[in-house]
Amino acid sequence: MAPRWFLIFTVLQCDFFTCSTHRQYRALYPATHRVRRGTAALINPVFQRSIKDVNLLYEILHSGLDFPDDHDTFHVHDHELASLQQTRTLEVICEDILPKKLSEIRRLTSALTQHVNATTLRQEDFERTLLTMVYTARHVAHATSHHQRDLWAESLVDLYRVVKRDLAAK
Repeated sequence: MAPRWFLIFTVLQCDFFTCSTHRQYRALYPATHRVRRGTAALINPVFQRSIKDVNLLYEILHSGLDFPDDHDTFHVHDHELASLQQTRTLEVICEDILPKKLSEIRRLTSALTQHVNATTLRQEDFERTLLTMVYTARHVAHATSHHQRDLWAESLVDLYRVVKRDLAAK
């Protein structure tokens, strides 16, 4: 039988690891753990839970998707896809969780770069990073000035490097 102090030390170490890991993940997308829209069910929402959901996301992106900006709202161009319940989850992710400003995306890229060097991303963080890439690519395409386009393109390339490094680690 193991000494009592060893068991206590092991339990404390596991608890410390769990708490520090939880804080590290919260730092990537801090908005995921805030109560939004008056329901606790939408805390830390995840869109892709199966291959069927991945195919649905592809269909939504292919049909056309307007991300929310300062003056726009989330909009899926295909009315049939827009009426699905799963699209509501995607709307919450895009409106409330994904970073919208270039400074927020750069902070995220920096945190992801440090995080990817330690371990691979969780599924929900990977999903949000890909959606952030789509959002950033949209801004590259619609940038009004050459300088803005270069800044958004640099962020897009940085996000791509993070995703590529994460996939290579798996």
